[in-house]
Amino acid sequence: MTLKVLEGERDNWAVLQVSGEMDLVTSPTVRQRVHEAVAEGRRSLVLDLSGVRFCDSSGVGVLIAARRLMRSCQGELRLILPARGAEEGSHVNRVLTALGVRRLFEVYPDVATAVDRSASPLSA
Repeated sequence: MTLKVLEGERDNWAVLQVSGEMDLVTSPTVRQRVHEAVAEGRRSLVLDLSGVRFCDSSGVGVLIAARRLMRSCQGELRLILPARGAEEGSHVNRVLTALGVRRLFEVYPDVATAVDRSASPLSA
């Protein structure tokens, strides 16, 4: 399966909806889209990973690099990850948790909650 990244905006947040597989071949596309958003002056970014069915270490590396980039420009990065069950995207949540890096990210159940400045992230 290939990777698709759809761009959108919601309540002054740039939203990148990622679906497919994040691996060594496809992950650079996500990195490039994050860099483009920052270059356009975006400082509030949501990565909707609910449609990602597979994520390897290169995908995790891209997420960590995106977090670092957003922090370096005083921006905010929020992830959309289904928490459990057989839902699409739960694979990414399991991978981040297994690697011990899930706590680095502000995770939300859906875009509406993520763009709500008063909403609290899901606990790791």
